[in-house]
This record gives sequence, C-alpha cells and structure tokens, in this order.
Amino acid sequence: MEASKRKIFIVIFFSSLSSLAYEITLTRIFSISLWYHFAFMVVSIAMLGFGAGGTLLSLYPRLRDPSRIPLNVVLLGLSVSLSYLIANLIPFDPVRLSWERVQFLYIFFYYLTLSLPFFFAGTIVVTAFSSMSDKAGLLYASDLLGAGFGSLGILFCLNAVAPERVPFILSTIVLSSSFFVATGRLKRAIPLFILSCLALLFLRPVFGDLRMSPYKGLEAALRFPGAEHLKTYFSPFSRIDTFRSPAVRFAPGLSLRYLDTLPEQTGIAIDGGDINAITYSGDRHSHEFLRFLPSALPYEIGEKKDVLILDPKGGLQDLAAKHYGSHDIATIESNPLLMRIIRQEYAYYSGGLYTQNAWSGSGRSWLRRGERKFDIIDISLMGASPSGSFGISEDYRFTVEAFREYLDHLKPGGLISINLFLLPPPRSELRLLNTFVEVVKESGNAEAAARVVAIRSWDSICLLMKRSPFTPGQIEKVKRFSHDRRFDLVHYPGIQEDESNRYIRLPSNEYFKAFRDILDSHNRTEFIKNYLFDIRPVYDDRPFFQYYLRIENIAHLYRLMGQKWQYFLEEGYLLPAISLQVLFLSLVLVSLPLFKNRAEGESLRSGRIFLPYFAFLGLGYMSVETALIQKMILPLEHPPYAVATVLASMLMSSGIGSLLSHKVPWLRRPPVILAILALIMLYTKVLPPISSSVTVFAIPLRIVLFFVLLAPLGFLMGIPFPAGIRILGERDSNSIPWAWAMNGCCSVFAPILAVMIATALGFGAVLWLGALSYGLAFLTLTVSFRPHQP
Repeated sequence: MEASKRKIFIVIFFSSLSSLAYEITLTRIFSISLWYHFAFMVVSIAMLGFGAGGTLLSLYPRLRDPSRIPLNVVLLGLSVSLSYLIANLIPFDPVRLSWERVQFLYIFFYYLTLSLPFFFAGTIVVTAFSSMSDKAGLLYASDLLGAGFGSLGILFCLNAVAPERVPFILSTIVLSSSFFVATGRLKRAIPLFILSCLALLFLRPVFGDLRMSPYKGLEAALRFPGAEHLKTYFSPFSRIDTFRSPAVRFAPGLSLRYLDTLPEQTGIAIDGGDINAITYSGDRHSHEFLRFLPSALPYEIGEKKDVLILDPKGGLQDLAAKHYGSHDIATIESNPLLMRIIRQEYAYYSGGLYTQNAWSGSGRSWLRRGERKFDIIDISLMGASPSGSFGISEDYRFTVEAFREYLDHLKPGGLISINLFLLPPPRSELRLLNTFVEVVKESGNAEAAARVVAIRSWDSICLLMKRSPFTPGQIEKVKRFSHDRRFDLVHYPGIQEDESNRYIRLPSNEYFKAFRDILDSHNRTEFIKNYLFDIRPVYDDRPFFQYYLRIENIAHLYRLMGQKWQYFLEEGYLLPAISLQVLFLSLVLVSLPLFKNRAEGESLRSGRIFLPYFAFLGLGYMSVETALIQKMILPLEHPPYAVATVLASMLMSSGIGSLLSHKVPWLRRPPVILAILALIMLYTKVLPPISSSVTVFAIPLRIVLFFVLLAPLGFLMGIPFPAGIRILGERDSNSIPWAWAMNGCCSVFAPILAVMIATALGFGAVLWLGALSYGLAFLTLTVSFRPHQP
C-alpha cells in the first residue's frame, strides 16, 4: 500500500476521534448553557453535518479529489474551535421563543454553525471511500476505532478542563494530524493555527467563556443585590457553582407560623439550573425551622432510628434527621462531584455531611447490595426554588420497580417520604401516587388508601407511604402536626372533604379530589383516562417520570396555560418540534442528488436502487445504540458511564468487525445481517436480568462486563456498511457520497424517533425498531443485487 494512502487511515482515525469527542462535549455545553434536553440536539446536528458532507460531494464530483483531504482536515481542525466560539455568540434562548420569533432563526444558525466540523469530517471519510472503496473495511475501521477512543478520551479531558476549553484541545489534535498529509503552504500554516488554538486554551479570553441563559437559576440568583459567585467546579458529570445570594432561602413549604430568621445558607447550582443550598450547621437554635417544614412529618409520627436519605444534595434532609435525633443515617448522593465538594470544602459548614455513612451512586443499586431495613426512606424532588421538569429526561428513582425496592427495604412500620414543590396543574404527585397504588395492587393488597398520607403547604407537598396501614395514633399525629403548623390535609385514611383545604384555600380543592379518585379502585381507571395529563405509572423500560404530555390535550393545555408556550418549553416538548425541522432538512439533503440527476436527464443506475440499504443501516445502528445507552444508565448509575461504555464497546468492536471483514470475505455475506437481527432480539431478553444482577459488583467491574457483553453485537454491526460500500464501489462508485448522505441523514432522526417510541412503548421497542431496520436492510440487499452481468 502506498505511504500516502496509509496516512489517510491515520487522518481518519484522529478526525473521527475529535468529531465524536466534540459531539459529547457539546452535550455538556448545551446542558450548562441551555437545558439538559437540548443536549439531544447535538446528535442531530452531528449527523446532519455528516450527511451534508455526502450530499455536497454527490452534487459536485470534482470535490472528491483525494488531494483535497489535507485542506478538509485543516478546515475540520479550525471549525471545531470556531464553531464553538461563533455559536457561543448567537443569542439563542428557548425561553424567548414565545415572544421573539427571531429565535427560530437563531436555531437555524445554531445548526448551521455547529454542524460545520461534522460536515468537514464527513467529506474526509466520503472522499476516502470514493477513491478507495476496495479498502472500505479498513477505512470504516479507522473511522469507528477513532470514534471509540474519542468516547473514552473525552471523559479524561472533561475531568481535567472545563467543557468550553475542550474544543481548543480537539482542534489542536486534528491540526496536528494534518501534518501527515499536508504539503506546501498549507503545511507551513498549520503551526500558526495550532498556536492560535493553544493561545485560546491557555489565555482564556472572555469571548471564550461559556454563555449561560439569563433565565437559568444561577444567573437569576446572581442578579440579586449583594449576590456573590464563589467558585466553579467541573467533571464529566456536571458543573457545580457555589454562590451566596438573597435568592437562596431554602426552606420548602415553610409554615407561615414560623416567624424567626433562617440560618445562613450557601447556594449550589448544578449545570447552572438546579439550585440547592448548604445550610450552616453551627447555630443549632436556628435549626428550629426544620420542625415547621412539611418534610418534618415522617419524623414527627414514626420511628426514626434508621434513616436512608436519597440525593440530599445540600443536605437539608440530613440536617432534619439529625435535628430529630436519628441515630443511624445513611446518605446516597448520585452526583459524585457535589459529594466531593461538600465533603472536602464544606464539612464543618454542613455539619459533617457526606463524611460518615455516605456513598456515591444510585440509591437503588446500593439497596440491592444489602438487606438493611429502614424506618424512613426520605426522598426529595425539590431544589431551592420551583422549576419546570424536563419531560424527556430519564429518572429511575420513581418507576414501579424502584418503589418495589424501597418497600422491600422498609421495616414493618417504615415510611417512604417524598417531598416536592406544587407546580399546578397537579401531575408529579399524582403519578407518584399512581405508581404506589400499582405496586400495592401487585403485592395483593387492594386497599392502598389506608397506606397513604399527604399534606400540603403553600408551595410544597409531603407524601408518606407505608407497606402496612397507618395506625390511629399516627393519623392523630398527622392531624395535630398539620393543625399546629397550618398545613392542609390532602389525604389520610378516613378523611372527609371538609377536613381539607382549610388554611391555604384553593378554589376547587383539586388535590383532595384527585387523591380520592386515584385511591378509589372504582374511579381510578376513569380518572386517569380523562385527566389532562398522562399520570400513569412508569417503568424501568420507560423511565420518563416527568413526561406528562397527552397529544390529544395539547390545545386544552395551551388555553389552560394562558395561551403561552413557556410550559411546553420547560417540559422539553420543544425538542420534537425542532426535530421536525431537522427531519425536513435531512429529506432535502437526501433528495438533492436525485433532483440533480433528473435535471441532467441521468437514468437511475442499478447501484442507486441499493441506496435505501444504507438508510436502514443508519436508522438501525443509531436506534440500537440509543436504546443500549439508556438501558445502561440504571446498572451503571451515571449517564456519562453509560455513554462511554456503550459507545466505546460498540464503536471499537464495530471497528474490529469492519477490519476483519476486509480480510475475511465470507463475513461480508448477507446472512451476517440476519445474525445481527437475531442478536438484537436476544439482547431484548437477556439485558434486563443481567442489568439487575450485576449491581452487586463495583462500578469498574460492571463497566468491563457490559463492555464485553455488547462487543459481539458491535462486532457484527460494523460489517454491513463497509460491505455495502465495497459493493457500491464495484457497481456505481459515483453513488458512494449519496449512500453516505442516506446513512447520515437517517441517523439524524433515529435518536429522536427512539425517544418518542420509548416514551410510548419503552426502550425494548426501540431495540425492536433496530432489529426491523436491519431486517429491511437485508431485504434491500437481497432484492437489489443479483449476480452482476458484465
């Protein structure tokens, strides 16, 4: 093989490495600058850019000249940094969409700007495929292996530097690799480009700082007089800011009968939006306010010796347990960075939070590893202020399976306590109640109403649940606690309507009526069916606890919200609408070569009948990958672990499969696609029990186990695409860029389609979609190609 061609494999490796790393970096940047659910846009942006590269080269064949690869590599390196800097200056803010139509134009510029690096990466790979289709297996292996190493390397990078600095590192990597292929003046200019990137990395100019939406909690809190930003911390998991502000008054639902001052509190912001607070523990007298919170109810009415607190964040629940004299308190915090910050820098201030009996990870995984029972399992859904929830973000803490585990780890008289803000119209609290009722029904106890107590304050609700009925003595304590602090009763066994809605009066007493109907076995089904929101229980396979949208009620909901779109933005429903725009653009990109051919009077070649094969492969690969990432979040406990494990395993094993398929001809035969289909169907059956059983192991061992488990599927999935490119190169090499565009543009829609299917049917159905896509690819392959007649 010529030396110049060998260098192309190196360039593709590093181009792919940087592209995938940049894609993951953008998900972190979007989570901080905008909101979590906009991070899903990144996959669409990346695939749209890849597809656009194939479309351009299909329309303009002269651009496929391999001599253009060095220039494209340099443009890729420059565009990684420049796209971030330009996008950071675009004043896109989803909150303003309801009153600024120009924001839709900003979305377009966002897509255009951020897709540029992926566009140039696509042109590099397509040019190589077009000129070396007989080496498709080797080229695709370089592409996938580079992406696999990028998915791992970016975790180390994000652990060392802030996400907004990563693009300059990635630009430096790509530009350095361009030395392998560049010549003449272009090669002499590369050192200048690298120095510019390094200068941006180390000098940290103000225009490179991450722009955060002014409507996020941190930015709003820092606008208060006297507010002070203290420090910023970052990790692959999150960015955390500590600050002081008058906006931090963290006492959710505080009784209006409490008239003293609150203790000093330091604010913490997770990704700029989730605001919580660390309460100063030194002044014990000021902790009396804890007795005037609705969340104090479980400590007032039941045993409180053994307490488990899930995700205490700033530690208010931990402080309350200590205030009530709980002897043995276990805390599980899912955010390891937050735990480390408080343990190392706020240990005295917080009263020793996370210094003893504290673990990082998933509460459910921790519970599975032991048989310990608790008097109280205390869970909070609250930050320092109410905020909208994101409908498409997964939450495995409140599925039916989660409630089963919580109930199994309660002592005979133990309580589950869940506290959350009231965000009318009611939905979160009703889904929690429905989930508990479902678990009670499964256990054979039909009477759930005897096992539920709920009270509300002016802005929060406390929901208590038991395995056994509440005793008359406990009910009397609930009534006395509510009366003394002027909290309203929502439900207790035997409540009458005139006992509720007394102190903080609502026009319709909707909370009492909703709880009454859900807990009544005769009315429950009809109430759920006719309710404005979808409040059915969710399961681990469909863990979108905060997704409440019912399509048929959108118009009614829009009127109920005052004909404002803010609700839909907060709940994450804007993303499907934006995805429709992306789908339209994808269809345009895929169709342009067809219109060009017809305009030029060119007949449809036999190879082009084969193009849907690549579309089905793109849809199948991305559907499977998306579903597997989501399914790994629960057993691996952290989304970054799930993303890194699945991507690294799938991409690296796919790269090895592509590499071997170049050497072993029989691997390129159609039955391999049927083997992929069968293996996907097998994974739908074996993954759930395996995921449940491995939680007893340490996280590193789990990662290794899943890496190995997913490798066989990834190995096979890396074969059909280069095999198809090789066939297309023999029959119609001019169609290779169009095939790449087909593959990329179908991959654009796959993640969004996967999430939409998952919200309705679960991620198991998404895997079946992947299997169906590979089945259609097999049919396309067998129908489109018969033995070639010379």
